[in-house]
Amino acid sequence: MTSPAALAKQHVEETQQVLREYILRTRPGGVKGYDHDALCDLLEVDDPSRVIFEQGRGRQAVVRVFPVNPLAKMRAITLEDLVMDENGCIRIGSYYDGEPLRMRVHDPETGNAQRIIIFGTTGAGKSRALQAFLAACKRNGIVVHLADLKGGQSVPEAKGNVATHVRTLNEAMGLLRAAVKKAEDRFNRYADMGRSGFLINNPDRLEYVVIDEANRLLEKGSPFRAEAARLIKELGRTGRSVGIGIVLAAQAGHLDELGGSDTLRAMLKEGEVILLRWSSQMMASLVGDGLLPSGEFLQPIPKILGRARRIQRWGTPVDRSAEKPNSQGMCYHLTSARPTSMARFFLIGSLAPHDGYDPEIRKLYGSNAPPGEALRLIFPPPKEGGADSDDDFEYDVDDEDDLERLPETPKTNTDRILDALADGPLSEQDLLATLDEDGGKEVKRGSIRTTISNLRREGKIAPKDASGLITLG
Repeated sequence: MTSPAALAKQHVEETQQVLREYILRTRPGGVKGYDHDALCDLLEVDDPSRVIFEQGRGRQAVVRVFPVNPLAKMRAITLEDLVMDENGCIRIGSYYDGEPLRMRVHDPETGNAQRIIIFGTTGAGKSRALQAFLAACKRNGIVVHLADLKGGQSVPEAKGNVATHVRTLNEAMGLLRAAVKKAEDRFNRYADMGRSGFLINNPDRLEYVVIDEANRLLEKGSPFRAEAARLIKELGRTGRSVGIGIVLAAQAGHLDELGGSDTLRAMLKEGEVILLRWSSQMMASLVGDGLLPSGEFLQPIPKILGRARRIQRWGTPVDRSAEKPNSQGMCYHLTSARPTSMARFFLIGSLAPHDGYDPEIRKLYGSNAPPGEALRLIFPPPKEGGADSDDDFEYDVDDEDDLERLPETPKTNTDRILDALADGPLSEQDLLATLDEDGGKEVKRGSIRTTISNLRREGKIAPKDASGLITLG
């Protein structure tokens, strides 16, 4: 049987043969930054996604020009990919040259669980990437406690396939408190046993707390920001050594948007950090946060692969109806041995939407019951006499209707504009009309224009063009 790694390599060799290859000798220390558009212009290539630049060790670099981007088509993920190997890794995709892209789920040498974060803008493929991880956990007997903070819509197929499944910010906090308590209990129990580390399935299972849309929990203005950052930090510090890991999937472009904790920053520098398509301002933030070495450069991941930049003569009709985002899943594994090599996740699920659960994703999970037992969510006791009690109360997941609900934080103008544009480009007048009907506070045209200008500088909204429409970057 042909292995998944061989299939990926065969795909590159047979369908994406290198058209041109240039081996470069660079100045000492390598190339610390370059203009990709200028390089494409020099090579007379009008589709930037066809040109791949990679800095090697020392003073060597390579530029490869392909007929089409070698990651434009990717095979479907297989059950064999999801099986954890002897190094505690699963195969999640392929680098542009066919080398398998792996994610470490367990470190057999230390026994540690991992700390994983997946960054990316809207539509970059975070949810599908997370589905692969969740399915792999179930297939390998790893217990998962999931908070899907998009109301359960981000990874809907996970419901019934994980031990714990929650959907609100309040429930996510109850889950984090329960996970930290479980980690502390294991820590104390292992100390009494004279054990210094975690042994998988002896007697405890490997477990993961997964927070999807973690930016909603940790961003400025969240009522749980400080406590959530502290709990995640504690899981990253104590939990991993007792077999309880943490996974965050977020749209944040800066760690300050994920709690701003120095300990959290250090935790992620040592974990598995995967960056999908990003905004134009994220590069400096990654360097500043220490997730990308100073001077390193990542080739941009375009929203649309294969789109050539050509000047059209006045009055020449241009048909762009077939153009649509097609780079979902393209990424960089920043903490791997190849942090600046472009890669892509295997195809996960069906290409076309379904009226209900995606059958291909459900097949990845399998029909067996998920391993482990649901956590009993922990919530703070109600206030009595103006002061909190020192006692800890525990509530079952099914008791959510009895819990005190906190009001949702009002959306900012930035969030409202980005939400309005998620369904497609709008004129300024149509955008104002949409904002008037979204239930938020009334906004003035001048305020909207200022916010749009700021979003353009951040790369979240595309520059002005002849159409006059406002569109996501």
